[in-house]
Amino acid sequence: MKELKQTDPEVFRLIQEEARYQLESVRLIPSENYCSKAVLEANGSILTNKYSEGYPGRRYYEGQRYIDEIETLASQRACALFSAEHANVQPYSGSPANLAAYVALLKPGDTIMGLALPHGGHLTHGWDVSVTGTLWRPVRYMVDHESGRIDYNQVRDLAKRERPRVIVAGATAYPRELDFKAFGEIAREIDAYFLADIAHIAGLVVGGVHPSPFPHADVVTTTTHKTLRGPRGAMIMCRKTLADRLDRAVFPGLQGGPHNHTTAAIAVALKEAATPAFKDYARQVVANAQALAEALLERSYTLVSGGTDNHLVLVDLTNKQVTGKQAAKALDRAGIVCNYNTVPYDPRKPFNPSGIRLGSPAVTSRGMGTAEMKRIGAWIDDVISHADDEARLAKVAAEVRELCRGFPAPGILLEDVDG
Repeated sequence: MKELKQTDPEVFRLIQEEARYQLESVRLIPSENYCSKAVLEANGSILTNKYSEGYPGRRYYEGQRYIDEIETLASQRACALFSAEHANVQPYSGSPANLAAYVALLKPGDTIMGLALPHGGHLTHGWDVSVTGTLWRPVRYMVDHESGRIDYNQVRDLAKRERPRVIVAGATAYPRELDFKAFGEIAREIDAYFLADIAHIAGLVVGGVHPSPFPHADVVTTTTHKTLRGPRGAMIMCRKTLADRLDRAVFPGLQGGPHNHTTAAIAVALKEAATPAFKDYARQVVANAQALAEALLERSYTLVSGGTDNHLVLVDLTNKQVTGKQAAKALDRAGIVCNYNTVPYDPRKPFNPSGIRLGSPAVTSRGMGTAEMKRIGAWIDDVISHADDEARLAKVAAEVRELCRGFPAPGILLEDVDG
């Protein structure tokens, strides 16, 4: 980045510091990952110079011959990878993708039903502080108090009683597999649309370690980063019968021109996700999350639902006499990055909840395996048990840096941070 260093040394320095941080820390936020160098190069390309309102072959600007090919390629790769009938790769991120789907399927005031935010759902599944909870009537299902899992009989009873127009299956803090077949059957029973939001698990779906929402879902939304390891973007996939409605909801309904550099990076990530190596990565993501869960269970930590089927672990710290916020901040000082998170039926407020959320995608992308997860689990326990001991935290941070230096971070070179 020689030109950036010369033009804006302050921004250059901050990027370098972030690169060092990403290289030398154990990143356990489930929604974070490392893009490949190829994805980063496409995302930072001259395609950002283009403006391309419309769709391939139907643009409002001339000079789109190569942009059309890139977007078509990305859409075709998405359809092939997910076995979808139609894919729109223009949404700027996951939240606008969900909003576009609702605009296409609903009228103002219609009912949507999704997993409650404190139980692992997402803001855009109809929570009060989101526009999706104000433009439409939200109904929420919850996890079982004892098992921490979705009770599909309860979902069915709620759906029959409230008659939502759209049922949403998806989560940001649910550590178990989603039964898309069951959701699809419930939606058909009440003549509702079934929308699967697979933002967190898209990479696990294409990697074959989580059931696919197809053919059960009418609409599938996803981000393109997280487990999929692409750029910060999103896609909407759907049945052909809904394609025109969803395309119109994205453009001109909610957006202007697509971010062509992001579209190209999505295409690259989808090509990478179609390889045997990606399937190996997906299997290791789950194995690593389960190994981390086991390491914590061995140290008497309470895990929501008792473990994990996917890429994340949700830890209830109530029995450790520390809040989620205190734990997350202490872990960050020790070089272990996670986020504090509410747990189901949490008596504490969201800004200082009872839990932390841990994920395995980023460390897996660096080549770490179950042995490293066991070591990380021991560090987590050490930090949480001595959250106010700064010398202890500094010692762990030094050990974390030493471990991380042995596992290259995709897209980040040692010389990027060592000068």
